[in-house]
This record gives sequence, structure tokens and C-alpha cells, in this order.
Amino acid sequence: MISAGDFRNGITLEIEGTVYQIMEFQHVKPGKGAAFVRTKIKDVLNGGINERTFRPSEKFPQARIDRFDMQYLYADGDLHNFMDTNTYEQMALSPDVIGDALKFVKENETVKVCSYNGKVYSVEPPLFVELVITDTEPGFKGDTAQGATKPATVETGAVVYVPLFVDQGDKIKIDTRTGEYLSRV
Repeated sequence: MISAGDFRNGITLEIEGTVYQIMEFQHVKPGKGAAFVRTKIKDVLNGGINERTFRPSEKFPQARIDRFDMQYLYADGDLHNFMDTNTYEQMALSPDVIGDALKFVKENETVKVCSYNGKVYSVEPPLFVELVITDTEPGFKGDTAQGATKPATVETGAVVYVPLFVDQGDKIKIDTRTGEYLSRV
């Protein structure tokens, strides 16, 4: 059991028979009245997001989420195919389950597939990926005072904002949680 006072981002719990993941939380202590926890929770099975408030003393059972490594194989029309590297069993997932998780994932890379009671509800890409820039404009010295960026398209088709010194053909490291450029490789 987890009390509302111990909520953290990413925790999954069962509320009234439905599994939710905490997206954001905030402990609020008003000047008058009792403290409460304001949360933004996501229904992991259908993807809906709700905002709810809880008393810090309320307790909920933690949901058991299975996360396992799978290799992303290829996209076939609307379906994306994955393979369990231990059993070589393949699974096809639809875009509504995946969302934009594969924005920075190339074929044959390993991702984490999350399921609850055998039903897959999301795919988590690796935290950091290294991709080659396929298209960007040349940067010109002296254009800015500091920290200027330009859009660059990487080999998966995603657009990332990079510093002016990064050129086409460079390999860069990207944080998949925020989609931000980290460094050249």
C-alpha cells in the first residue's frame, strides 16, 4: 500500500479497480484547512489523463507492472513489430499503444515493453540514443550572442534542435525523455 503523501512521478497504483500512473503531483498546504495532494494521473490501459486531489493519509495498493526488454524489428503498415530476445517470440503493436515512443528508436534497438495483467499498454525507449543527422542547415558564425540552435532531422525522421556548430552527417546523443540534444559523439 502507498499513501498519497508518498506519491512520486512514475508510480503505478490501483484506484477504484483502475490502474493509474502518476504523471505529476504537488503537495499543497493551504493557510486554512487540511493539506492535500494534487495529482495528474494517467489511466495506463486507455491513456486518459485525469486530475484528482487526495488527502495525504489515503492509501492505495501499488499495481504490479511487468517491464521486459524487446527488440524493435520493423514497421509493417500501421503495426510495429517487436521480438523477445530470450524466446524469439514476436509481437505486433498498434500506434495508439506506442504513441511517440519510437520517435528516436532505430530498427534492431532494444526497448522496454510495459504490461499489466498481460495487456501491453506502453513502450519505453532507451533513455539516451545516438543518431546521425541526415538534414540540417549550415550554421554561420557571428549570427548570435549566445546559445543559438537550429533544427536538425535525424535518421529516424525526428527533428531536434542542435547548436550551430553541428553539421549534417554528425552523430549526436539525444535524451529521449525530453527530445533534447546532449552532445556530439
